[in-house]
Amino acid sequence: MAAMVNVHEAKTHLSKLLERVENGETIVIARAGKPVAELRAYSPRVPFVFGGLKDTVWYDDSGWDDER
Repeated sequence: MAAMVNVHEAKTHLSKLLERVENGETIVIARAGKPVAELRAYSPRVPFVFGGLKDTVWYDDSGWDDER
């Protein structure tokens, strides 16, 4: 379960919260006890590459009818 902190605490202790996140924790930031944001470690997305499976995936295209 993620730790929950209020906005004031998050502003006051941001550096310490970032250290906790770097150690694998997830922090939920709440306003008046209601969650509004999640502070978690950054994980870059792997870019999508068109044709990335070229020559690794085979399919039978004989089912496609070119004549209509």
